[in-house]
Amino acid sequence: MLEHGGRLHAASLRYGIPRQDWLDLSTGINPAVYPLPTIPPEAWQRLPEGDDGLEAAARAAYGADPAAALLALPGSQAAIQALPALRPASSVAVLAPTYAEHPYAWETRTGHGSSHRLATFAADGLLEAAARHDVVVLGNPNNPDGTRFSRAALLDAARLLQARGGWLVVDEAFADADSLAGGADATDATDDGSVAPFAGSPAYPGLIVLRSLGKFYGLAGARVGFVLLAPALAARLAEALGPWPVAGPSRWAARAALADGAWQRRAAADLGRAAARLASLLAPLGPVAGCALFQTLTLGPEQATALYDHLARRGLLARLFAPQGRVRFGLPSATSADSCDSGDPADLPHSAAWQRLARALDDFKALR
Repeated sequence: MLEHGGRLHAASLRYGIPRQDWLDLSTGINPAVYPLPTIPPEAWQRLPEGDDGLEAAARAAYGADPAAALLALPGSQAAIQALPALRPASSVAVLAPTYAEHPYAWETRTGHGSSHRLATFAADGLLEAAARHDVVVLGNPNNPDGTRFSRAALLDAARLLQARGGWLVVDEAFADADSLAGGADATDATDDGSVAPFAGSPAYPGLIVLRSLGKFYGLAGARVGFVLLAPALAARLAEALGPWPVAGPSRWAARAALADGAWQRRAAADLGRAAARLASLLAPLGPVAGCALFQTLTLGPEQATALYDHLARRGLLARLFAPQGRVRFGLPSATSADSCDSGDPADLPHSAAWQRLARALDDFKALR
């Protein structure tokens, strides 16, 4: 299995710092968790029911096409792992860099008993990749480098692929804040926004979009995600996942969060301000790019490793991508012992947590 962010226990053991003294910046999850009401006892007592309103809330939130299918998942990771087995052996191009589970899934899971042929492509090679391969996989915004693709470019790529029965798989795990902050209509093909409204539609049957509840809503532990795709493929994926893939309490929590438009709009604005503050702290060290939930600093392998270690020795856990020479930073956690009390990311730049990060970065600059 691959290593991910959030390995706070391992960092605590390695650096000899008690877990409660760490500031965890390694995951890119909203530090201001959605304020869930009390989950009713029946959500725990009964088996999950597919007509409880969750899928309808998700369709509305993501602007799903009426003819497309939407499946609730135990995290979008479930679809990442299952999709490669639902195609014959194919030529697959994966954006590099991107979330490592994507290439890993296509490398390790066979298509109808035969291995997929994997290649990588750079962001400026999207249309070439779509013209040459059967499947193209990318993130938008991309993790960890924050690359964004315009909606027009993604739909052009989807058309190229579907002319040969191909797929365009777009992971929009970090797209919620961007979509909510955008001013253009969701169905405007010139807008640089989500392609979820087009996924699985009659016009784009090969376009598959993944969405995640965990990042924007801060509900990673609920393990809820969604996939929008063509109905025939959705039926095969549902069969592969089996019954009751999402637990009843998680379905209840997800439905509440997806239906709360007022909270979503406030969160998107708050996260945008906090991300801008984080980018300004990192910019003196080198090039910075990201989205509302993380910012990634590019330094080169040696300096990136040195910065990661410098921070860790001070109890700040970032995410190191050593071969790429990058360090990714999430927003300081509102649950950290030295964060502000409100939990609002808009307030966090004035908290002890942000000041602690700023001091550590200043110390590193002085050592360079």
